[in-house]
Amino acid sequence: MSKAVSKYHKKPKILRRRQPNRSRGGDFGIYIFLAIMSCIMVLPLVFAINQSLKPMDELFRFPPTFFAKNPGFENFTDLFVTMNKSTVPFSRYIFNTLFTTAVGTAGHVLIGSMAAFVLAKYNFPGSRFFFGVVVTALMFTGSILMIPNYLIMNSLGWIDSLLAIIVPAFASPMGVFLMKQFMEGLPTVLIEAAKVDGATEWYVFTRIVMPNVKPAWLTIIIFSVQSLWNNPASVYIYSEEKKALVYALSQ
Repeated sequence: MSKAVSKYHKKPKILRRRQPNRSRGGDFGIYIFLAIMSCIMVLPLVFAINQSLKPMDELFRFPPTFFAKNPGFENFTDLFVTMNKSTVPFSRYIFNTLFTTAVGTAGHVLIGSMAAFVLAKYNFPGSRFFFGVVVTALMFTGSILMIPNYLIMNSLGWIDSLLAIIVPAFASPMGVFLMKQFMEGLPTVLIEAAKVDGATEWYVFTRIVMPNVKPAWLTIIIFSVQSLWNNPASVYIYSEEKKALVYALSQ
């Protein structure tokens, strides 16, 4: 009897953690290399900040210096004073850029992730066709779409309106494509189990899917902010009070 019991009650196997192949010295060397590369990547940003804090005499000094000897914020105050003397205050350009960037990015992430969720986790007639349209749209650059977009905005009456900048950002195919690739890696069993427990589609999307694809929508936010912040939208916007910060700084 004792032999039969011992047969079914064996001692659990202890899984030993595999030791890494490289030594501690190798890890230290990798950390040193990464630290050096990080400093090199940060140097342009540090140089730009130092240049902005230099007074005018140091900016035109030869040979140039990397760090500002007499740093100050006179350049920023002079910029605000000069721009506020124009017909449109400088704060208006900042507001236009912040508003279009915030609303456009939020819509891009929300609409792109919802469309990607449907394409990744639901099989319906035409799903492959719609995803093919998204992939095809990635092939076209902004310069190719400039004339069709202008004709569409003109027919909608959105010329000289911030909607001409915000709404096209909602339909950017990059967000749908990237989010779909991440969502396909999520186990479908996890979503089905949540539905069995009574979870709604919105709950599954916001509480289960989106937290698990956080790297994807953070990447989309970075690219969307960069694109909208640097978008002068000179084709659609004619009124001075609706133009972006990039336009004001280029004058």
